[in-house]
Amino acid sequence: MGKPHAPYLLTALALPLLLAGCSTSATSPCDEPLSGDACRQERLLYQNDMLQAKLLIATGDLANYELAEALLGRALATDERGEASFYMALLKIKEGPQVDEVLPLLEKAADAGQPYAVALLYKIWSEPFLVEQADPQKAQQYQEDYTHLDVAKSGYPSFDKATALVNALLDEPPAVADQPQP
Repeated sequence: MGKPHAPYLLTALALPLLLAGCSTSATSPCDEPLSGDACRQERLLYQNDMLQAKLLIATGDLANYELAEALLGRALATDERGEASFYMALLKIKEGPQVDEVLPLLEKAADAGQPYAVALLYKIWSEPFLVEQADPQKAQQYQEDYTHLDVAKSGYPSFDKATALVNALLDEPPAVADQPQP
């Protein structure tokens, strides 16, 4: 009796693979490895710039920040999800709070749907952080804005996880924090 059902089982297993194949390369050639498309090369360079910038910022070494800023500056031109704007704001905070530069970068990133930018804006207005006075209404609005993001609807990262990550990003790495100040 198990034999007659084998073709149905094979079809059920193969169908998702066939549909996935149809939806990837035909709709987004920039995601197709080794395609040689100019948009693919631009996307790879953007990803490389972002990866390097994040690593340079994570070191906590001020000597690396100039290169990180140059990489982020180049990435800003093609930044669609607010990631480069968020990390540029983070870099500006680590260099020494430059509120007049940080807030517009974070607003731009939040408008693009960057969850960590929304969480950082919440932190700024709820504690206060970087600003002289808290604004509970703004903080509450950013917390509510977070619930409308695609990532929040999926449940990851939760608002609490996003704010915890933002706090961790703002902390100095242990290796740098333990070094004596000149």
